[in-house]
Amino acid sequence: MNSVVELYEALASAPDERARARVIAEAFERLEERYPHLPDLATRTHLSETELRLQKDIEQLRGELRQTELRLQKEIVQLRGDLTAEIERLRGDVKTEIEQLRGDVKTEIEQLRGDVKTEIEQLRGELRQTELRLQKEIERSRNSLLLWLIPLMFAQVGAMAALVKLL
Repeated sequence: MNSVVELYEALASAPDERARARVIAEAFERLEERYPHLPDLATRTHLSETELRLQKDIEQLRGELRQTELRLQKEIVQLRGDLTAEIERLRGDVKTEIEQLRGDVKTEIEQLRGDVKTEIEQLRGELRQTELRLQKEIERSRNSLLLWLIPLMFAQVGAMAALVKLL
């Protein structure tokens, strides 16, 4: 039986109910052989039920997503506040450290200025002493030159006078 017409003729020519039931059973058997996945096929009702279940699940997930989104937004706002407070605290700490360093640097500068002034004064004193020592030495050298130069000049004048007399 390959067609519906053949099925009809077999049912119509069946002598009793038992033969008709057998023809129907054979038709179902051939149908199952031809379409082995027939029991697994979904009907419109099945699809509609599945679609409704999926829509319900989608709406439930949307609600959960909205709740999660709101919770995350609250957490973001809280984190922003925490970060802002932490940044302000760090700014205060940095300002305090900067002021402390400025004070330390000013103290160091003043100390260095004092040290430089002391060194300059010491160098000036040493320079004055060296200058005085050099002046004394120059004076001694000049006196010593004069001691030698004056007798030599007299000797030269005497020698020239003697030469003039000889000539």
